[in-house]
Amino acid sequence: MNTLLYLLRRILSAIPILVLVGLITFLLIHLTPGDPAAVVAGDNATAEAIEAARVRLGLDKPFLVQFWTWLNGVVVGDLGTSFTSGRPVTSLIFDRLPITLSLTAGSTLIGIGIAVPLGVLAALYRNSWADRLIIITTSMGIAAPEFFIGLLLVLVVALNMGLLPATGYVPFAEDPVEFVRRLILPCFTLGVGLAAELARQVRGAMIDILSRDYIQTARAKGLSSLSIIVKHGLKNAAIPIVTVLGLQIRRLLGGAVIVEQIFAMNGVGSLAVRAVFLRDLPVLLGVALITAVVVLFVNLLVDMSYGYFDPKVRQS
Repeated sequence: MNTLLYLLRRILSAIPILVLVGLITFLLIHLTPGDPAAVVAGDNATAEAIEAARVRLGLDKPFLVQFWTWLNGVVVGDLGTSFTSGRPVTSLIFDRLPITLSLTAGSTLIGIGIAVPLGVLAALYRNSWADRLIIITTSMGIAAPEFFIGLLLVLVVALNMGLLPATGYVPFAEDPVEFVRRLILPCFTLGVGLAAELARQVRGAMIDILSRDYIQTARAKGLSSLSIIVKHGLKNAAIPIVTVLGLQIRRLLGGAVIVEQIFAMNGVGSLAVRAVFLRDLPVLLGVALITAVVVLFVNLLVDMSYGYFDPKVRQS
């Protein structure tokens, strides 16, 4: 019962956040130069044609009226219609959302798979040459931008070595093997920064946990190093690690915009870029809203995981 009430409170508290996200996005789009009606009307359109397009799209109405109309549509699940393609925004986003979610999930798995072993190793051999090497490597991973890593991987792994395809996306249902092959390079590109950031967090948390008295007691009882690290170390260090991981999801979604362009993946990021150039207001608003929903959902999962890692949090 307490869990249901907690979930209900979190869902209700997310509503004003989503409204604020929509309002800020709406305002920023209206403040940027350019006229969506002129784009829809065409390059050689007359002033009358542009004005007719503005009326048809509802852009002649006051700002708050436009926002209120959009908000009423969102309440009933209607994100509007694209100015340029004429398709429902919901359909456009959900057709491409699996690509972006696959990229984000794969990057997260790669990031965790790299970060946890490196962070634990650095904590176990603190101030050693291995620790210093890991710190230097993670610093480089944090500093290196996604476009540089992506282009380097395309040049070396895909073009020069021919080991993996450079571009494109294949749905899992169509060909599972090709689905994985085409995700390796973009997921690694996006996961490097996450791994570097997370490895430092794992190192710091494990150094703190391994100095606790109960770890010394476990060692005195003769428990294996693997059991101490996994059962007593990582689980007790998980809360700060999971917190950072949840915060990094926003970075992954933002980085997906760049990575999708490099690897020619028609995900939500590519849709947003196209909408920016075409001044497609409903699509931009829809992408911002769906992205906010995904981030809030991930944060909810992170908060719920605290109860698993720490019984005190579960009891409270």
